Amino acid sequence: MLKPNITNKNDVVNVLGEPHIKSIHEKNTWIYIERTRTKGGVHKVGKNILLNNNVLVVKFDKYGILEEKLFYDKKKMNTHKFSEEVTDNVVTRGSFLQSFVSSLRSKMNQNKPLKKN
Repeated sequence: MLKPNITNKNDVVNVLGEPHIKSIHEKNTWIYIERTRTKGGVHKVGKNILLNNNVLVVKFDKYGILEEKLFYDKKKMNTHKFSEEVTDNVVTRGSFLQSFVSSLRSKMNQNKPLKKN
């Protein structure tokens, strides 16, 4: 059992093993991921179904003592609400291909020798 203010980094490694990810920005934040998938049934042939997608984030203080543990599970991940409003894009740009061809054309014309009459 992981208990804040009692458990240290060594205890966490003994219980859970090495973390899947160590935070780049916060060196004392470790992330453990549990993901379980299974093959779909008759109606979803060939598709994987995600059974578990749990994430445990553990944060330690500067002495390596567990400060906080946060658990995120699959069932709660889909409950986030997002705004339905759409922001209009006032910038009108062509597609990538149009932009690429236009750039290529201008570079070709730049190096073109001048015609003598």
